[in-house]
Amino acid sequence: MTADPEDAVTIRAVAERLMKAHPQVDAGLVHSSVQTAYEELRYARVRTYLPVLMERRAQDLLPPDA
Repeated sequence: MTADPEDAVTIRAVAERLMKAHPQVDAGLVHSSVQTAYEELRYARVRTYLPVLMERRAQDLLPPDA
Protein backbone atom coordinates (compact mmCIF):
# COMPACT_ATOMS: atom_id res chain seq x y z
CA MET A 1 0.00 0.00 0.00
CA THR A 2 1.28 3.46 -0.83
CA ALA A 3 1.62 5.94 2.00
CA ASP A 4 0.51 9.53 1.66
CA PRO A 5 3.39 12.03 1.29
CA GLU A 6 3.40 13.03 4.97
CA ASP A 7 3.49 9.40 6.10
CA ALA A 8 6.23 8.65 3.56
CA VAL A 9 8.43 11.27 5.24
CA THR A 10 7.72 9.68 8.62
CA ILE A 11 8.51 6.19 7.30
CA ARG A 12 11.81 7.40 5.85
CA ALA A 13 12.79 9.21 9.07
CA VAL A 14 12.01 6.20 11.25
CA ALA A 15 13.98 3.88 8.95
CA GLU A 16 16.97 6.24 8.98
CA ARG A 17 16.96 6.42 12.80
CA LEU A 18 16.82 2.64 13.10
CA MET A 19 19.59 2.14 10.53
CA LYS A 20 21.82 4.54 12.47
CA ALA A 21 21.00 2.80 15.74
CA HIS A 22 21.57 -0.67 14.25
CA PRO A 23 24.17 -0.43 11.47
CA GLN A 24 24.79 -4.19 11.61
CA VAL A 25 21.23 -4.96 10.46
CA ASP A 26 20.53 -5.17 6.74
CA ALA A 27 18.88 -1.98 5.45
CA GLY A 28 16.25 -4.03 3.62
CA LEU A 29 15.21 -5.70 6.85
CA VAL A 30 14.94 -2.33 8.58
CA HIS A 31 12.82 -0.92 5.77
CA SER A 32 10.55 -3.95 5.75
CA SER A 33 10.12 -3.76 9.55
CA VAL A 34 9.24 -0.08 9.36
CA GLN A 35 6.81 -0.71 6.51
CA THR A 36 5.13 -3.51 8.47
CA ALA A 37 4.86 -1.24 11.51
CA TYR A 38 3.32 1.47 9.34
CA GLU A 39 0.78 -0.93 7.85
CA GLU A 40 -0.27 -2.01 11.35
CA LEU A 41 -0.70 1.58 12.53
CA ARG A 42 -1.77 3.45 9.40
CA TYR A 43 -5.42 3.78 10.42
CA ALA A 44 -4.69 5.18 13.87
CA ARG A 45 -6.99 8.08 14.65
CA VAL A 46 -4.42 10.05 16.62
CA ARG A 47 -1.43 10.63 14.33
CA THR A 48 0.69 12.57 16.82
CA TYR A 49 2.45 9.51 18.17
CA LEU A 50 2.66 7.57 14.92
CA PRO A 51 6.46 8.01 14.51
CA VAL A 52 7.35 6.80 18.00
CA LEU A 53 4.88 3.92 17.85
CA MET A 54 6.18 2.89 14.43
CA GLU A 55 9.76 2.99 15.66
CA ARG A 56 8.96 0.87 18.71
CA ARG A 57 7.02 -1.69 16.68
CA ALA A 58 9.70 -1.86 13.98
CA GLN A 59 12.32 -2.35 16.71
CA ASP A 60 10.27 -5.29 18.01
CA LEU A 61 10.27 -6.81 14.53
CA LEU A 62 14.05 -6.66 14.16
CA PRO A 63 16.16 -9.65 15.23
CA PRO A 64 16.78 -9.83 18.99
CA ASP A 65 20.52 -9.28 18.63
CA ALA A 66 19.95 -6.00 16.77
